[in-house]
Amino acid sequence: MSALLDVTDLRVAYGPVVAVNDVSLSIDRGEIIGLIGPNGAGKSSFIDALTGGIRARGGHVVFDGRSLDGLPPYAIARRGLVRTFQSVELFDDLTVRENLEAAAERPSVLGLFRDLVMPSKPRRTEDVAWALDFCDLQDFADRSPSELSHGQRKLTGVARALAQRPALVLLDEPAAGLDTEESLAFGRRLRSLPGHGVTVLLVDHDMDLVLGTCDRIVVIDFGTPIAVGTPAEIRRDRAVIEAYLGAAHDG
Repeated sequence: MSALLDVTDLRVAYGPVVAVNDVSLSIDRGEIIGLIGPNGAGKSSFIDALTGGIRARGGHVVFDGRSLDGLPPYAIARRGLVRTFQSVELFDDLTVRENLEAAAERPSVLGLFRDLVMPSKPRRTEDVAWALDFCDLQDFADRSPSELSHGQRKLTGVARALAQRPALVLLDEPAAGLDTEESLAFGRRLRSLPGHGVTVLLVDHDMDLVLGTCDRIVVIDFGTPIAVGTPAEIRRDRAVIEAYLGAAHDG
C-alpha cells in the first residue's frame, strides 16, 4: 500500500541559511507521527513547505498519489492536507461555530453548481458539529473567540482544521496553552482521529503528549533528521537525549 504522504529530500532555505536539509518522510494512512526538535530546528519550516506557505528549494511532496510541488496553500488544503498554526488567527467578529463553518466552506465554481443540485450544507453542519465535539468546544460554540482562554483558542484552531475533514492534519504546537489535564485529554482524542479517517503529523514541545500519543517519532536538529523510531526507541536514543531531551546520563 502506498503512503498517504511521501516527502523526498525536502529542502528549505532562507538566503544562505538552510532550515530544512533534504528531509525525507513517509506517512501511512492511520498513523500518528510526531515531529520534534529544539527551537529553530526547522519543524515549522517543514510544515510551511508541505502546505505551500513557503516554496521549497528542492525535493518532492506526493500526497495521496499526486504531486503537491508548486501548488498554492488553498489547492493543497482542498486535496485534504490541512494544517494548524502556532499563532491562532480567528475571526473575532464571528462565533466559534461560525469560524468553523467558514473553514468548512470550499468555494469554487464547480462547488457552486454542485450545491445548486445537491446542497452540501447539512454535511458541512455535521462536520462542524463533529469538530466541536471532538475538541470539547460545544459549550463555547456560540461565543466570540475573544471570550475564550488561550488554550480554548488553540483548540478552536484545531477544530477549524478538522471541520474541513482532512485526510491528513498537521498540528503545529496544538497543546501550547493547555494545562496538564487538558493536554492528557487532548492526547486521548488524538488517538481516536485515525478511526475517523484522519492521519496526524504532530509537532509539539509537550513530550508527554508526543511520546504518549504517536506511533512513530521523527527528531530533527538544525534541519536534519537525527532519529526515527517508536516512542520507546526515541526515549533511549542518545543523540536525541543530548540534542533535545537533556544531557546524556548513565542508567
